[in-house]
Amino acid sequence: MIEILYEDWQSPVFFSFNTEEWMNDICDKHGKELAELCIVFCSDEYLLEKNREILNHDYYTDIITLDYCVDNQIFGDLFISLDRVAENAKDRGESFEDERDRVMAHGLLHLVGFGDKTESEALEMRKQEEMCLSLRKI
Repeated sequence: MIEILYEDWQSPVFFSFNTEEWMNDICDKHGKELAELCIVFCSDEYLLEKNREILNHDYYTDIITLDYCVDNQIFGDLFISLDRVAENAKDRGESFEDERDRVMAHGLLHLVGFGDKTESEALEMRKQEEMCLSLRKI
């Protein structure tokens, strides 16, 4: 089950595909079961405050992933700054939708077990993000 919430954000986010089916497909590809996922779309300022509060980091980020997984069942929260998504999309020459989906996939990939702290982990994460984007049924 996926729940989408908004914090310090006025307009809803629309998808041209079934996000729950897509995220279930990502989990299935990695031998995991999507149990409960809450996606909170928010502003830069809201996520900065969460970053300070939860991780003791004092900088802007596009996503914070909170992992409550149990065995092969995925439970978690994804806090996503739509301000960062928009800026990153512009900087990368990507559409807002593709960047938003990449960030969502990134968070889910953390929950299925991928890291991004080392250079090799980051390279694998990018490869996995691309694979996830290819699974969308647009």
